[in-house]
Amino acid sequence: MFRQALSCKCPRCHDGALYREGYSIELNDTCAVCDLDFTKNDSADGPAVFLIFILGGSLVPLALIFDAYVSPPLWVHAILWTVVALSVTIGTLKPLKSFIIALQFKHRPGDWK
Repeated sequence: MFRQALSCKCPRCHDGALYREGYSIELNDTCAVCDLDFTKNDSADGPAVFLIFILGGSLVPLALIFDAYVSPPLWVHAILWTVVALSVTIGTLKPLKSFIIALQFKHRPGDWK
């Protein structure tokens, strides 16, 4: 399931694209291969909440450790941690949303009928 989430593929056939072309996080309406209706998913704010917890729990201690050892000026912290937070968020939002959709498809199949 993790491999499928990283590839952002359909939870049923594991072949069709889950998202529209480009950098959009907007889902396709249906799978081009198996015709699964993606509009029935309910991932809601789950991926964003998980990212907030993960980033908050990891970046703050990293910033404190970095400050204790390097002691850079405040503007370095502002630039560095903004870039790191945005990179992690943009890089993991699609796979995390795909994982939530795959979990919903596996554990709540009645929602997809």
